[in-house]
Amino acid sequence: MICLVTSMILIIIATLAYPGGSLLDKNSIGFDWSKNFLSNLFATKAINGSENPGWIWALIGMAFNSVGYGIFFINMSKKIASGKWANILKYIGIANIIFIFLIATPLHDLGTISIILTLLGLFTITVFILKSKLHFLKFCCIICLLTYYCFFSFYGFGYLGLTVIMQKVYIISSMSLVLGLEYFTKYEDFNLIKPGKQNA
Repeated sequence: MICLVTSMILIIIATLAYPGGSLLDKNSIGFDWSKNFLSNLFATKAINGSENPGWIWALIGMAFNSVGYGIFFINMSKKIASGKWANILKYIGIANIIFIFLIATPLHDLGTISIILTLLGLFTITVFILKSKLHFLKFCCIICLLTYYCFFSFYGFGYLGLTVIMQKVYIISSMSLVLGLEYFTKYEDFNLIKPGKQNA
């Protein structure tokens, strides 16, 4: 999807403009993918105290990201034959357009709701993928969900060093899965799936 690719390009531009500083080393120079959280890019001042000229690129990047994920879930809702679950995916898509963008604002903590919504949406899609004949995507869905769970586990146990790295892993995994589901699934893959029944 164009929105997600544009988002990634803008985020990379923001990392190149980031002056420096991380939670692990306030005196570091530039943006370190293994030490900085992406949320560091959204502040007008970097952790080392310098002005952060890249924050605007990061903000615009998150705007594209939120629209991209929102459109994805709305599109997937049109491929799911089950009306109830299709509606859930559609509502998740609409909500994510708002909540993902909030991650880049002072309402960052409220924006983290988007992670839960995205995880719920991907879990719902995974259930339907597991009942389909899309065997490669079954593997991709499971791997993606595991990266989310690992991120939350590392964060919960206070392993910030591993959490920083895992954040990038789950983002890349999630975006790759979203692109795969967007372009390599269709309504026919799901319309014959019955609740509680798995296709061979």
